[in-house]
Amino acid sequence: MKRFRTALISALSVALAVSAAGCGGAADSTDVQNADNQTAEEQTESDSVYRTLDEIVESGSINIGVFSDKNPFGYVDENGEYQGYDVYFAKRIGEDLGVDVNFVSTEAANRIEYLQTGKVDLILANFTVTDERAEEVDFALPYMNVALGVVSPDSNVITTLDDWNPDDQMIVISGTTAETYLIENYPDIPLQKYDSYATAKNALENGNGAAWANDNTEVIAYALQNEGYTVGISTLGSQDTIAPAVAKGNETLLNRINEEIKALGEENFFHADYEATLVDTYGLDYEDSLVVEGGVTE
Repeated sequence: MKRFRTALISALSVALAVSAAGCGGAADSTDVQNADNQTAEEQTESDSVYRTLDEIVESGSINIGVFSDKNPFGYVDENGEYQGYDVYFAKRIGEDLGVDVNFVSTEAANRIEYLQTGKVDLILANFTVTDERAEEVDFALPYMNVALGVVSPDSNVITTLDDWNPDDQMIVISGTTAETYLIENYPDIPLQKYDSYATAKNALENGNGAAWANDNTEVIAYALQNEGYTVGISTLGSQDTIAPAVAKGNETLLNRINEEIKALGEENFFHADYEATLVDTYGLDYEDSLVVEGGVTE
């Protein structure tokens, strides 16, 4: 009898538990789903690799990716100090945010990666705005105009790509708009790809390619600074803009940088930047065509 009562009680307990689950099943399932969704949202927020504006200010420093070998836009001088047009702008951002600037040397091919992995908060490395890149990072307002150009030795000045010798190679830097443009529009031109500006320049000087395609600002600067080279094509493809970039979704920092660019435009900051960092290379003739003030392009 004792065994019977024990078995009966156990059976009743199981039945009650099943009944309770049946009555409240839908609600419980919804609660669990909501909890899962909430957990996922909280997890996504906590896993964000970027730092918000408040986090940057609280930390006292901002990590800005710049070039270290692209004179006069971003380079390291003989004293080990970062200099150039982008660096001049970066220093002002740090000043206005009230934080120190930690410069992080970047190459063209890893600018997006550095933002996506949180290695930098902001990229100011002559970053041309494209639709493809805008799918992976968020661009702020522009501060400079740019197109592509081609520089070549005076012994064989390249003035068009339409009759390219298939035995010759075009020097490009991986991850640049020049590489993308040539692949899409001149797929028959063999490309000699390099990771840095320094290696690309060395390749041109060593005769490893017939010409070098890159931002026209860069190839014009190179030809002006190095005797024996000519920019035979000063404008290739469309007119584009250069802008700062932040990690996708980092709205607080993006909005602050946009506000900064607008405010700086009111004091003609970028013309002052040009005259402090670029005028020795380009002279005054290029100033108004290259500089974008306040994020407003014509």
